Amino acid sequence: MASKVPMQPIQSPTNGVKRWLLRSLPEARVVDVLTASLGVGTTIATLLAQKGIANFDQAKTYFRPSLDALHDPFMMKDMGQAVGRLARAITDREPILVYGDYDVDGVTSVAMFYAFLKDLLANVDFYIPSRYAEGYGISERAVAWAASAGFKLIVSLDCGIRANDCVRQANALGMDVIISDHHEPGDFLPDAYAILNPKQRDCAYPAKELSGCGVGFKLLQALTLQQNLPQENLYNYLDLVAISIACDVVPIVGENRILVYHGLKRLNTTPPRPGLKALMKIGNLRPPLNVSQLVFNLGPRINAAGRIDHAHLAVRLLLAVDEAEATQLAHTLNQKNDLRRDVDSMTTEEAVAMIDANPRRVQSKTTVLFKDNWHKGVIGIVASRCIEQYYRPTVILTAAQGKATGSARSVVGYNIYQAILACADLLDQYGGHAYAAGITLPLEHVAAFRQRFEAVVASSITDELLIPPQEIDMPLVLEEISFKFYNVLKQMGPFGAGNMQPVFVTENIIAKRYHVLKGQHLKLHVYQQGSRHILEAIGFGLACYEPIIRVQQPFKMAYTIEENDYLGERSLQLNIKDLQAM
Repeated sequence: MASKVPMQPIQSPTNGVKRWLLRSLPEARVVDVLTASLGVGTTIATLLAQKGIANFDQAKTYFRPSLDALHDPFMMKDMGQAVGRLARAITDREPILVYGDYDVDGVTSVAMFYAFLKDLLANVDFYIPSRYAEGYGISERAVAWAASAGFKLIVSLDCGIRANDCVRQANALGMDVIISDHHEPGDFLPDAYAILNPKQRDCAYPAKELSGCGVGFKLLQALTLQQNLPQENLYNYLDLVAISIACDVVPIVGENRILVYHGLKRLNTTPPRPGLKALMKIGNLRPPLNVSQLVFNLGPRINAAGRIDHAHLAVRLLLAVDEAEATQLAHTLNQKNDLRRDVDSMTTEEAVAMIDANPRRVQSKTTVLFKDNWHKGVIGIVASRCIEQYYRPTVILTAAQGKATGSARSVVGYNIYQAILACADLLDQYGGHAYAAGITLPLEHVAAFRQRFEAVVASSITDELLIPPQEIDMPLVLEEISFKFYNVLKQMGPFGAGNMQPVFVTENIIAKRYHVLKGQHLKLHVYQQGSRHILEAIGFGLACYEPIIRVQQPFKMAYTIEENDYLGERSLQLNIKDLQAM
């Protein structure tokens, strides 16, 4: 499949809030082929061509993702060794410890892997470290406990690729370790029995951006094939894989898109597992669910366990078979999520105030903040909130176990992991990927890290990358927007990272009428000059653009198209992403 066409910058917003990026239009020849072979309009054909789709067969694969198209799991480096060791442990009833991270990806990984092995009557238990007592990844405490409890095999999920010392410790204590991870490997890999990670330099597996749960799924898929087990047994867990992919913000393309498509289909067409059903009820969610609802509704509630208390609660919820137990656990997680919201709101206010109070920080190319009493469970969220206020690479640190520990978040187009690598001599631990990472360092190194990180980023980031982008797929005439058009458009889902919902731009728009809602949001009825086709539009958090609307002059608008269902009455609505005066 051809690569995506490049994006070309167009004029930045007059107020500097966003820089608009309009995708280049594909070759007319490709658009014509798709229009004729698929029987679709030019707009749909153009969107497909922009995704690298050039013919009928590729379009069919895109619109109808098939589980038969999943890659052979044995293409992944070390898969044969991993499956052989896991199968031997199951056959010999060796005690197996499933070990995972405390975020959504890790929790779903552990729940999936543990439940699947339990169905095979394996001698299995699970372990998730405490964010506060042990920190991220495989811990020495956990390895010592596993040895004393008689485990012979540890399978680490969504972590372990940098756990060189702890794997060495496990080996010395007579345990084998299979690492199943998706984070960036270091220069020296752990001496594990097998390492499954498609990001290894010599791994030929074609899908490099699986979630942690996705890599674990491939291990179980290989086991299923080797043991000649029904594939449907494994597909029962696609709901958990879809949640992991959505919430870990890995690209929903290729194999990931197949997994999310069928995971959502399972969530929306079969009775959900009791824990998810209880969470959906609390979150007022009704099928059909989409990726956005997984990310912003289910995900934070699952994550709240590890942020505020212990992630064991979330695993128990996902494993629950009794609806009463599931309901009780869901309410507990919801309460913890409410507490998390309060804590992260207060911490964000403090963090922003610290920036605003220091002119040097305001002018910096980075944000690095430390306060010893900030809650470790929310600093990643606070880093993201600070980027919303000051769009630049951000590290938020707090104190834990005599060290400074924190989360790093980046802006679109800048690899924060590489910047952290340049500060490695100041750090005790670090890990992550281009847009998010975690670090631990001595308290006395915080000032030096702040200075070095600022220097590294300032020398390698462009001014353009410090303005938030608004990506736009193509221009559109408002009269093209109809339910027939929308019904084809939504088949391009599931939408998410790497396969975003198409964003259109329309010029010469006039607001027939408008309202400012709650002092924050814009509600418009708009038409394009020369047309009587009126559509409703909503701009969340865009009340600042009211002066552009008020003057009744033409403006241009970037937006997505959504369906609004109010009391059973369906209508199309434009979700405004940004506005510019003409």
